[in-house]
Amino acid sequence: MNICHLTSVHSKSDTRIFLKECRSLVQAGYVVNYVVPGVENSIEENVNIHGIKKSNGNRLDRMTKTVKAIYLKALEIDADVYHFHDPELMPVGLKLKKKGKKVIYDIHEDLPRALLSKRWINPIIRKPMSLIFEFYEDYASKKFDCLMTATPFITERFNRINTNTVNINNYPLLGELQISNTDIPQSKQKQVCYVGGLNPIRGIYQLLSAADSIKGAGAILIAGPINPNEMKQQLHAHDNIEYLGFVDRVELKKLLASSIAGIVTFLPEPNHINAQPNKMFEYMSAGIPVICSDFPLWRSIIDKHRCGVCVDPEKPEAIAEAINYLLDNPGEAERMGQNGRGAVEAEYNWEQESEKLIQAYKNL
Repeated sequence: MNICHLTSVHSKSDTRIFLKECRSLVQAGYVVNYVVPGVENSIEENVNIHGIKKSNGNRLDRMTKTVKAIYLKALEIDADVYHFHDPELMPVGLKLKKKGKKVIYDIHEDLPRALLSKRWINPIIRKPMSLIFEFYEDYASKKFDCLMTATPFITERFNRINTNTVNINNYPLLGELQISNTDIPQSKQKQVCYVGGLNPIRGIYQLLSAADSIKGAGAILIAGPINPNEMKQQLHAHDNIEYLGFVDRVELKKLLASSIAGIVTFLPEPNHINAQPNKMFEYMSAGIPVICSDFPLWRSIIDKHRCGVCVDPEKPEAIAEAINYLLDNPGEAERMGQNGRGAVEAEYNWEQESEKLIQAYKNL
């Protein structure tokens, strides 16, 4: 079976698309293609990478010219199954269906709810835009051969629309971030870390305020892209915050190995409350405790496995208290980290999710 993954937004090395899904499908014996904007043609780990011209950054340009280029490249590849990862590619998926192709829609987030928090959308039109998009997404999703959803919450929504919906959780690869003394011979530092995109709705301003209440030599290391860019000046204004910029997967493993805990204190936006942030499970995979927002779903994971601390993400003093507690109690932090790692080995790992992925393809 010849498979083609399509994206207009994600990178060539995207964790879910390339590192997990594409590589798992190659290992299962499929021919795998991956169409990505802004890269050169290449073969990476037996995945055929097909580069197309990237848009100039304008959303309208990306949603028109880039999407058209992806469709033309998809036709050129002439695969048996097309697996697309961005909502703006739904028209491409519908066109491919009309040509008799099998089409999978991989739904990474609950976008109708996410649109309600997008700062670039005028607040007056966010709700109408969300409703219009949800109507179109529901219409298109009925026609696709399979829907793959990244969380149980999204699965519940789409099960009512398309019975061939399968939950493929974005859990970590078992061996990728696991820390051992032989892999990384360094001791823990008096630091916690945050890894991922930095923007206001992910609680970055509250985290900056919390930094002012961290005791002694405690520090916060932050890695990831910044939006808006002006936030970078505020990061540098704190002596106990170190901004690392973008880090690759090797650097990420070293950062987690040297940190006491990992932070994911998203604000209670509609798209966050029922999300399963990948970074939470990556922290657990690396054997460090999680300091996370006190949402019911997130608390159920933390309480079940005793692998972290839940806080009110809108209260910097609560975040600082959790950081200080773990920095002052490294033994307890280590126990929580071991609990989290055990939970990943038993339940929250990609190896189990990949079996569902392969079975879904077999069902096609």
